[in-house]
Amino acid sequence: MSTVTIDAPTRTRGSWLSRTENWLDARGKGAWIAAMVVGFILFWPIGLVLLAYMIWSKRMFSSSCNRTRHAANAFKSSGNNAFDAYKNETLRRLEEEQDAFEAFLNRLREAKDKSEFDQFMADRAKKADDGHDTVDA
Repeated sequence: MSTVTIDAPTRTRGSWLSRTENWLDARGKGAWIAAMVVGFILFWPIGLVLLAYMIWSKRMFSSSCNRTRHAANAFKSSGNNAFDAYKNETLRRLEEEQDAFEAFLNRLREAKDKSEFDQFMADRAKKADDGHDTVDA
């Protein structure tokens, strides 16, 4: 006969809040809105706090809840080794392309900044030369 041991979950303040937040995130924006409405019905400050949190964490106006779920699924194994190898290679290649593109944008910004600074220095030198010409005359 085998014995099954079940550990009691820790009941700390942060853990139940985190679990509730993750549970609501897994169900999407509709769950957050439903929780807010229930909060307003039960005790209006709870609903107000949930509304403020949704706005502050950008859950109200974006699909951040769905992004969290999709990001977790991106690294989950499908069980097919060939597909997982293809997926990992594709993700690696896309990350390299993103890094290369960001480096390109940085070079463009640096070139633009340098040209603007050079133009500023040229204008400043021209104004300084114009000021000296009037003093000599």
